[in-house]
Amino acid sequence: MNNTYLLLKTIHVLGVVLFLGNIIVTGWWKNMADRTRNPQIIAFAQRQVILTDYIFTGGGIVILTLAAYSNIHIHQIELSLKWLMHGQALFLLSGLIWLIVLIPVQIRQSEIVREFATGNMIPEEYWKLCSRWNIWGALATLLPLTNLYWMVFKPA
Repeated sequence: MNNTYLLLKTIHVLGVVLFLGNIIVTGWWKNMADRTRNPQIIAFAQRQVILTDYIFTGGGIVILTLAAYSNIHIHQIELSLKWLMHGQALFLLSGLIWLIVLIPVQIRQSEIVREFATGNMIPEEYWKLCSRWNIWGALATLLPLTNLYWMVFKPA
């Protein structure tokens, strides 16, 4: 192993930490904000979900992807390796859940939040979307967590 491999691997791990750290922590504090049932707290949390997803989840995705594929290219690692194929599939599936379900839910929740942020009653639609976000968000979090196994143990 050379320094380029280890440097890119370190950058990759940094991206993973940003990505996974944000999706886990965001899920926690959004749920804690929702439990208050306080419109202003929920509105603030919802705005931060969107912001931190752009910065940390998106940034983590860019960093980990660029570092991973740079290492694969530079060190001629076969993409057909079982652990890489499984890792990419889990990452892609998680991304699809975000694109198809979670981001549209977050956008709609943000629209609803603007209506009740000043202290108005929180509509039932918001709570239904929260349930959907929690269920699909848990799945979209478990998939990259499972990815840790494939990336660390690299089973043949």
